[in-house]
Amino acid sequence: MTPAREPVREYPRPQLRRSAWHSLDGRWRFAWDDQMRHRAPAEVAEWPLEIEVPFAPECRRSGIGDTGFHRACWYQRDFDIPSTPVDEEGRPTRLTRLHFGAVDYEASVWVNDVPVAEHQGGHTPFVADITDALRESGPQRVTVRAKDDPFDLEKPRGKQDWQPESHSIWYPRTTGIWQTVWLERVPRTFVERIRWTPHLSDFSFTFEARIAGDDLAPLHVELELRHGDRVLADDRYQVVGREVDRRVILSDPGIDDYRNELLWTPERPTLLDATVRLLHGTTVIDSFRSYTALRGVAISRDRFMLNGRPYLLRLVLDQGYWPDTLMTAPSDDALRRDVELAKAMGFNGVRKHQKIEAPRYLYWADRLGLVVWGEMPSAYRFTRTAIKRQVHEWGAAIERDFSHPCIVVWVPFNESWGVPELPAMHAQRSAVEALYHFTKTLDATRPVVGNDGWESSATDIIGIHDYDADPDAMRQRYGPEIRPEQLFDRRRPGGRILTLDGYPHRGQPIMLTEFGGIAFRGRETGDGTRAWGYTEARDADAFAAMYRRLLDTVIHTALFSGFCYTQFCDTFQEVNGLLYADRTPKIPLEVIREVTSAARSHIPGGV
Repeated sequence: MTPAREPVREYPRPQLRRSAWHSLDGRWRFAWDDQMRHRAPAEVAEWPLEIEVPFAPECRRSGIGDTGFHRACWYQRDFDIPSTPVDEEGRPTRLTRLHFGAVDYEASVWVNDVPVAEHQGGHTPFVADITDALRESGPQRVTVRAKDDPFDLEKPRGKQDWQPESHSIWYPRTTGIWQTVWLERVPRTFVERIRWTPHLSDFSFTFEARIAGDDLAPLHVELELRHGDRVLADDRYQVVGREVDRRVILSDPGIDDYRNELLWTPERPTLLDATVRLLHGTTVIDSFRSYTALRGVAISRDRFMLNGRPYLLRLVLDQGYWPDTLMTAPSDDALRRDVELAKAMGFNGVRKHQKIEAPRYLYWADRLGLVVWGEMPSAYRFTRTAIKRQVHEWGAAIERDFSHPCIVVWVPFNESWGVPELPAMHAQRSAVEALYHFTKTLDATRPVVGNDGWESSATDIIGIHDYDADPDAMRQRYGPEIRPEQLFDRRRPGGRILTLDGYPHRGQPIMLTEFGGIAFRGRETGDGTRAWGYTEARDADAFAAMYRRLLDTVIHTALFSGFCYTQFCDTFQEVNGLLYADRTPKIPLEVIREVTSAARSHIPGGV
């Protein structure tokens, strides 16, 4: 078996950080259950394998590396946990909560053979209160069953292939646990979740807190907000009906230069640190640290706005895969390095493609300054089951990630995947429009791209996918002589109409949200991997020249208020990355950065 990775030291939930927590990552017992015979832990008679959690059994780093089709699997491990004092009623004074970052696709959890959780959705977290299932002393045991039918195209699966071998733009599957598993001790009355909503117009935040556990009174929440050593707010709120919803108004300096010291941008990612305390009377019963940022995103006519100013989005498409660990990052350092590399190449953002990325990635994007488009992994059949699953999981993803300042756009559908007959089927149109409005209901602060790529209907941004490698053709297609109405009436990249009938262009920003895809292998991997891309460069010089010509054309096309180049790094058979799969650059980073960050000379301010 491969060596165990170092213990996780980074708190998995970066915006609600308590001091008392314990990772359960590491060695677990493991068994396949292809026939799905077992219903309870006692029925699993043999554990023939060991697995390194949180790595999926399909990847090499897990110690298993089995890419075959399996419908179910089981995990089990023992753990120790200190006993907790009891109150006068004999109840533990603190609750023990078991967290799962993500389990693909359906999870059942037992602690000491007691059922504690059921969850559906392969990309979103869940938690179980295991207090009453714990033994008074001795080792504890957690068992997990994961069901993940590889042939099920009704579940949100993103880029996970349904064929035995990855092909085209689809990659190896991920089964079971693929994000961190961890324990946390909390008081019997505690803050379960929070939400930060910045309001740039009046230099304020909405702070929301939800209280769970025993019903105590009186309860108050104390909030201290700081920028470095400077106190911005020190407030106290009474809890009413187990919740707090309060506006935190900062002192507005008025003038831009002074304001900018507190505003978050990729160029200056200013974060504000928060300490939150829950008090019963005068006693602090719960406390944790958080952070937020003051920034505003909006659409103004045909431009994307960041903090009230036009901002050219220079994005790179990021699949979020690693060769040895698939969708799970090899380490927290790897997540940080991906953010650093995107910035080093001159991009100010990424479009996380068909993946709800781990919160630790979003933390580094917040801290280092990188905007993120959050995208829902697609299902590939249009059925009532598929749409219900998508709504459920998408809502959970927005709830988890709402407070991250780096996220500036939501994307519920991509390229009509899962809704392949949009021009003809009213029900599929309704699904896209419903998810658009559902997203706007959950988050009124961010633009939403209803269906990215083509066949747009309800959307705040019209995204176009066009992999034409000829810069002259791109210039003719989108140049200044082309009026938007001509574009939408006559141009069909990929053979698909850009907007559905009844949804003409209404002045929204137009962005080239996928283009490029230049395949350049550069070096032989020796593993016989098929090389695939949208177009091909014969050598490094040709690759650099093609990238320069394409980016020069796109950056200086006034029609576009943003772009997203395909892609960040090679991903399995797709060798169209700016970086190799191991994140080393194919051409010097400074060359990529020079091209990517070129100013738009024809627009005042260079945006």
